[in-house]
Amino acid sequence: MLDLALGFIIGAAFAALVESLASNVLMQFVGAIFGKPDFTELVFTVNEAEIKYGAFLTDFVGFLLMALVLFGIVKLLKKAGLGNFRAQGQRECPFCKEFVSVDALKCRHCTADIDPDQLEEEDLEILEARRRTGEK
Repeated sequence: MLDLALGFIIGAAFAALVESLASNVLMQFVGAIFGKPDFTELVFTVNEAEIKYGAFLTDFVGFLLMALVLFGIVKLLKKAGLGNFRAQGQRECPFCKEFVSVDALKCRHCTADIDPDQLEEEDLEILEARRRTGEK
């Protein structure tokens, strides 16, 4: 239970950090390019009702920038080898009916070669080598 609480606290702090990077750094670049980082003043009127499309535009650009930052951070963590980015879950081995990981290439119980349900980039070479030896 303590692990979950600590993970939640660290996640909230990390979210604040990413939000700050997207808002205070990247949105300022948008402001430098388009003249202002905040588009909330952009409105148009239809039958005396103000449509505040500028506020939506500002939130949308902020969301895209935050998504880009998170995508970059996850790519960096994966490239650095930090974190568990392997597929989660299990399935039955078609030969011995024991449970193996969804991305397993070989059953750990009967050692049969199996095709993974989910492919990882590093598994492609192994599968290609397996196919080449099977063709001979």
